[in-house]
Amino acid sequence: MAKESVWLITGANRGVGLEMVNQLLQSPSNAATIIAACRTPSTAADLQKLSDHANGRLRVVALDVANKASVYQAAEQVAAILGGRGVDYLINNAGILPGGTDTAFCMDVGVLEETFTTNVSGPSHVAQAFIGLVEKSAKRTIVNISSTLGSMGADPGAVHASYAVSKAALNMLTYKEAKEKPSLIVISMCPGSLQTDMGGESATYPVSVGVAGILKTVRSLKKEDSGTFFNFKGEHVPW
Repeated sequence: MAKESVWLITGANRGVGLEMVNQLLQSPSNAATIIAACRTPSTAADLQKLSDHANGRLRVVALDVANKASVYQAAEQVAAILGGRGVDYLINNAGILPGGTDTAFCMDVGVLEETFTTNVSGPSHVAQAFIGLVEKSAKRTIVNISSTLGSMGADPGAVHASYAVSKAALNMLTYKEAKEKPSLIVISMCPGSLQTDMGGESATYPVSVGVAGILKTVRSLKKEDSGTFFNFKGEHVPW
């Protein structure tokens, strides 16, 4: 019997994170223990509903990526839950888009700073806090959920400036983490234009389609993929 993998997903109370938890629980061929992290578990009704029917495979922990103390407290809690096991797949999914369609010369720099705190500093704190658990695992994989809007090579245009700048910075964080720790697999992942609270109802794909692609791609990663940028179709995205 294959060894059960451990997944830790931030921002798991909605959107991509919630659907990732849902699909991992439903997959009969991929046994997994799931640590679902979100800012306020007591108000995460959909996540708690999944937990009630997960037969112990899902644990919900409080983790606010914008609060360093919260991140490290969560790391201690997760270590206690796992009891010596490591985290195979660390999914830095939590993110915000408060600036909407702002542009470089018109954006509120305070909003840019807020976006950076969650979208860049947050994943950095999470990676640092959980690195010991990741290195203890078999898969040793970190996935930073990014966006093609942060790709200069994709030429995403003038709008969504604060968000795009934060995701470009997150992509560099991915590169630096991969270079520092060659024993890990660290990638950036664009989930695509998905019908979530952030993506809106007019987005291209249902969230289920994007998440199915993410999981398929992440499970098939190889060492040589570390330090690169993928989309949910398993295609490379230019930096």
